[in-house]
Amino acid sequence: MIRNIGAATARAATTLILVLVAAFFITRVAYRDPANMLAPRNATQESVDAVSRALRLDEPWYVQLGNYLYRGPDIQGAPMGLAQWPPGLGYSFRRQTPVTELILSKVPVTVSLALGALVIWTSLSIVFGVAAARRPGTAADRGISTAAYIALSLPTFLTGMLLSYFLFFKLSTYGLYWFPSSGYVPFADNPFEWARHLLLPWLTLAIAEIGLFQRVVRGSMLETLGADYIRTARAKGVSENAVYYRHALKSALNPVITLGGLELAVIMGGAIVTETIFGLDGVGRLTINSALEGDFPVVIGTTIFAAAVFVLCNLVVDIVTELRDPAAR
Repeated sequence: MIRNIGAATARAATTLILVLVAAFFITRVAYRDPANMLAPRNATQESVDAVSRALRLDEPWYVQLGNYLYRGPDIQGAPMGLAQWPPGLGYSFRRQTPVTELILSKVPVTVSLALGALVIWTSLSIVFGVAAARRPGTAADRGISTAAYIALSLPTFLTGMLLSYFLFFKLSTYGLYWFPSSGYVPFADNPFEWARHLLLPWLTLAIAEIGLFQRVVRGSMLETLGADYIRTARAKGVSENAVYYRHALKSALNPVITLGGLELAVIMGGAIVTETIFGLDGVGRLTINSALEGDFPVVIGTTIFAAAVFVLCNLVVDIVTELRDPAAR
């Protein structure tokens, strides 16, 4: 198992390096003349050239990549490169702030959004998936499957707008302000308000994921229920609830864990649509705003952050799967 974890760590490091090179190259293609975007409006060509020289944008892209890795910008008088410790993700030209600080200031919002949605969709998917697997082919199974297909087909932006309309706007017309339409309250300030402000975003993401996860749980349960050890447990007189929840579900969770880790990594990289609809100032909105402003150090930094979260979640999933599988151990 240690050898497998070591190989997974090496793959993760290689992936991050490739993502960095690709992000750096793509941003140089997308922003062919970033000095013009960063210079003041109506600036002269001399001013644009001065901005380009000050930020070392006039150097070849591979030299800029080396600076990004080992030096960082000559703004704070100390090395801030990615290879330094602590690693630096560059410096925001628009916000005049290190990119690492910007991302860390947005991470609590994105983490709260991702983990809360994960708990909701995983719990409901297991309940509905097991219920459908217990009665395959019945009206209950068909009804749950139909609802799952509908949830899977709804675009996230449409789900968010519908929830906001019915649970905020319509209720507020009757003086019921149960669900805020936007904003974020830190957990440390008020846990109840933290959950209340995030409930609609959680439901928006959960509805999109339940359709997929319920189908995975149902299929995995049906496959597991045909195993010999399940028939043996029933022959020994084990209760049906114990068969489903203690024996079958335990084995059927492996694909759910794998898929859940991947989906969590995607959301941690920035749930852009959901954050925009509900006014959450997370990593996704930071990425989009920076891309529109031409602040490419932030775009590169958030891309590396998303890739790091993705490979870390994959690594954790691999380790958990190894620990849950005696044969693999």
